[in-house]
Amino acid sequence: MTTSTMLAALTSTFEAAGDPEQAARMSAYMRDQFAFLGIPSPARRTLGRVVWRELPKPTGAELEAVARACWALKEREYHYFCTDYVTRHIRVAGPEFLDTVRFLLVTHSWWDTVDALASHVVGPLVTASPELVATMDAWAGGENLWLARTAVLHQLGYKARTDAVRLFGYCSDLAGHKDFFIRKAIGWALREYAYTEPELVRGFVEARRGVLSPLSVREALKNL
Repeated sequence: MTTSTMLAALTSTFEAAGDPEQAARMSAYMRDQFAFLGIPSPARRTLGRVVWRELPKPTGAELEAVARACWALKEREYHYFCTDYVTRHIRVAGPEFLDTVRFLLVTHSWWDTVDALASHVVGPLVTASPELVATMDAWAGGENLWLARTAVLHQLGYKARTDAVRLFGYCSDLAGHKDFFIRKAIGWALREYAYTEPELVRGFVEARRGVLSPLSVREALKNL
């Protein structure tokens, strides 16, 4: 497989399915931050599977090349395809692929791609290469809010494998953050872990009610 082969198949397929009226509505929903082709999510995923079904499994280097090439295209559907494709083939990637993921997280950044990459790409990478935990610590303590959000959310789906000390530490350290996306991420991560350890989460939240934002508390305790 070559990157040009993938891109040729992808762009021809997606462009043929585009709808300008739908594209305008989708762009408006995303605050006009991104251009769209106008392909609804179910159709986009189906078309994406058609494209990659005809191609062999990529190598790690090919996965990186495709990811960066898709991210260079302006329409948001190509970024969504990238997250789906990388998620599907994340097992071929080594720990060095986190550098590429970081580029994806800090470029064309918004919650839609960041959240998918955090839970479906970064999470599995850290599981496979535990030394990447140190990078999560650095992201959680850094200035980029999307990297910090990724660090908070990367353990979504870990369930009993969750590093509770690290999760609670991130939530404590970021509890006073002013940005909505960080406060929301804290609540979401705690709510998901509460399905596995409800009393641990309840105890953590109750002990820090004066520090956590009302949004984080409300989200964390929603299902308790």
